[in-house]
Amino acid sequence: MPYAVRVLSVIAALAVSVPALAADPATRCQLPRGDAALSAPLPQMAQRIAAGAPIRIVAIGSSSTAGAGASSQNKAYPARLDHYLSERFRNADIAVLNRGINGETDDQTEKRIEADALSAKPDLVIWQVGANTVLRDGDQGLSERSIRRGVARLRAAGVDVVLMDLQYAPKMLEKAGVAPMLTRITGIATDNHIGLFHRFDVMRSLVESGGMTVADLIGPDGVHQNDVGYDCVARILAVGIEDAVNVHNSGLQR
Repeated sequence: MPYAVRVLSVIAALAVSVPALAADPATRCQLPRGDAALSAPLPQMAQRIAAGAPIRIVAIGSSSTAGAGASSQNKAYPARLDHYLSERFRNADIAVLNRGINGETDDQTEKRIEADALSAKPDLVIWQVGANTVLRDGDQGLSERSIRRGVARLRAAGVDVVLMDLQYAPKMLEKAGVAPMLTRITGIATDNHIGLFHRFDVMRSLVESGGMTVADLIGPDGVHQNDVGYDCVARILAVGIEDAVNVHNSGLQR
């Protein structure tokens, strides 16, 4: 058998025997579009986009906002979200600012809403909440009160708000506080008519559908997302933001 033919035969055999290796994990980051829904429109961002004005988004929270587990800051979810939103809103000038701090609990983040979020004059704030309180078996009532106060200040300033809930990760799943915290976060978003990105459900659906594995999404510490996990979450969140903007604009056009 000629050498070139032998090489092609080996390549073909590998493609059949290990299809998972041929699939870029990014191509497996696929869910029904409705799974990305934020459950509330984003009027401030929609109006700014319609007017052709620059868009500033602040991502605030703890380590999975800061990017712990990513190989670089450019691989953290805020940077990837910047990329995907710029693709979806090609005529808009969009900047996503990373204001995550490793190890913070919600009461600590709430104390810096003014300095690290509102001072940037954002159109949208994405607040990743709840994770460290659950991981440390902390006071969920304190977290809820802190988030509600922070959300009230953001809304009073006319800022669109999206809460991001827990990551679907092995060490998180060991904690009894997961379900109660998810319920609290949903209640805050519902009561305040703000967006909620269901990160926990999104990541779980990716795993349960067979599209991704936990190892695809979570790093070796069992807590933080890896580069693929951050990218996938940002990709799906960008879909939710686009749809929330379009829902508002379509309502105005009726």
